[in-house]
Amino acid sequence: MAGKHALRVGLCGIGLDAYWPQFAGLEERLKGYVARVASRLERPGVEVVNLGLIDTPQRSREAGRQCRREDIDVLFLYVTTYALSNTVLPLVQRAGVPVIVLNLQPEAAIDYAAFNQWKDRTAMTGEWLAFCSACPVPEIANVMARAGIAFHQVAGVLDEDATWREIEEWLAAAQVKAALAEARLGLMGHYYSGMLDIVTDVTVVSIVFGTHAEILEVDELTALAAEVSDADVERRVKEFFTSFDVQPDCPGEELRRAARTSVALDAFVARYELDALAYYYKGSGLDANEDTMSSIILGTSLLTARHIPVAGEYEVKNAIAMKIMDCLGAGGSFTEYYAIDFNDDLVLMGHDGPGHIAIAEGKTKVRPLRVYHGKVGRGLSVEMSVKYGPVTLLSVAEDAKARFKLVVAEGECVAGPILEIGNTNSRYRFPLGARGFVNAWNAQGPAHHCAVGVGHVASTLQKIAALIGIGFERVC
Repeated sequence: MAGKHALRVGLCGIGLDAYWPQFAGLEERLKGYVARVASRLERPGVEVVNLGLIDTPQRSREAGRQCRREDIDVLFLYVTTYALSNTVLPLVQRAGVPVIVLNLQPEAAIDYAAFNQWKDRTAMTGEWLAFCSACPVPEIANVMARAGIAFHQVAGVLDEDATWREIEEWLAAAQVKAALAEARLGLMGHYYSGMLDIVTDVTVVSIVFGTHAEILEVDELTALAAEVSDADVERRVKEFFTSFDVQPDCPGEELRRAARTSVALDAFVARYELDALAYYYKGSGLDANEDTMSSIILGTSLLTARHIPVAGEYEVKNAIAMKIMDCLGAGGSFTEYYAIDFNDDLVLMGHDGPGHIAIAEGKTKVRPLRVYHGKVGRGLSVEMSVKYGPVTLLSVAEDAKARFKLVVAEGECVAGPILEIGNTNSRYRFPLGARGFVNAWNAQGPAHHCAVGVGHVASTLQKIAALIGIGFERVC
């Protein structure tokens, strides 16, 4: 799941113009390598701006201006042979976007025996120069470090699978960064009183991630709910039975109440073009608002499954974490510690409120609750486990040095008994063991919520942190 807009990727090869008249065919060969990279980068949702082979400072400056005109999001700088650092600096300075240096040889190694049989030493040098991508990388790294430009690199073989797995991760990371910069995050209500760990500066969120925050009123959602027709309510109730495993003890009136709020939520999200939402509101003192907030769980679960992640308790940072996981196609369900099972050496995790039903193990159950623990009202809630198999936990945590950092852990969701209390609930096993994991995770100082997604994506998350320029801590 990428962003709404195509990622614009700048690509150029770099070389040295002095070589072309000296070594016949070298320039055309290197241009061919650049074209091969371009063809592999192109796909739906990605537009490649091929800047060609840059071999002089003059061409570097013009390519940098082209990057600005083309509004690229990231620049892949393919080091095809030795190139002077003054051919790189004007380009990256003017481009003003994250740079991934591709240090790629055409093959894993030079065939030494065959190479040394050549009689023409000029031709031998030309062949060597086609393998010479590693040579200028220290020079480029030195200049970029002194210029204060972040330096990221991939070293490998042009058509090697391992190389392209790493390039794909950088591409995915760039897509997430661009999606966050385009995203509109709705903030409805207020923080859960007393949860000091989740409180954050929304201005800094916008500065760091580029995400727009839209402050919204619960009253508006309540007003929209009052306008929903009975026909729309009945259609949404039918959708509930398709999307959920609605338990037989769910009252029809509660289903209709949840349906009305769900339809209103869709209109609310469309009105403000939201890509994510964080909410919490007691609703006490005004019956209409209490009715809205106590019937919101099914609707927010449907939104989360439709790539509009919803975080409860006004957890702004976790809405960002959920959006990151969603953009990676991993899901991103709202979760926290429940308890530790020391007998089975695993951690029980889940949360009340919305769940990511698209990454559920089987169909998500809907159960009626007479009380929402710690919250006002009663109504319908969802009960699910995340799909069994590899999972990744992500927390967007405050960091005194880098403002924010990504705290990440990889583990496994396993089958077994859960607490059938009408909330999301999963059993997680980690390489560190239950004790080791909770101690290591807590030592990073994250808020008590996190996002859980399917698959192991820590390597890509590390690249996302690098492109955004925030910290990264991998617990396991």
